[in-house]
Amino acid sequence: MSATTEDRASVAVTVAARTDAQIIQNMMQLYTHDFSEFWSGTARGDLNAEGLFEPYPLDEYWTRPGWSALFIWCRGALAGFSLLNDETHSGLPAGRNMAEFFVLKKHRGRGVAQFAAEMIFSLHPGSWELAVARKNIRAWEFWRKAMLRSGKATNIEELDLQNAQWNGPILRFDWR
Repeated sequence: MSATTEDRASVAVTVAARTDAQIIQNMMQLYTHDFSEFWSGTARGDLNAEGLFEPYPLDEYWTRPGWSALFIWCRGALAGFSLLNDETHSGLPAGRNMAEFFVLKKHRGRGVAQFAAEMIFSLHPGSWELAVARKNIRAWEFWRKAMLRSGKATNIEELDLQNAQWNGPILRFDWR
């Protein structure tokens, strides 16, 4: 293992409480900034009068059954977040959907995202779906490799949708 690669023990995932919503909103600014490169030429991703991206609708992550917000930690420092729900982009049933997944750039390419993803999927064994925006090629490559590396993902299915609801690839799989 190189000096820049984390070991599994250095990564943790914890459930975020409703009182942590502002922390998720703060990180959502970074997440949205990363995404803004895909929205060039559109009004989507513009800053508001305060110089911020619009707040992300988080309330349902603490009020709906099966929905949750999680923190990702690396060596005790906040490194990212994940939002889980049960609404799929494909319209097909799944036990969980990876609605959003963000790891701070300084932790990317070091195994943090892989370990965190595996921990998150292991919290809810069963059927999963995750959708990736078409222009987010790096994320698609990450998720495809993550599924193959894990050894716990089975029945992996790749879909590709281009309609009014979604434009991009979708991974569906079972996690054991």
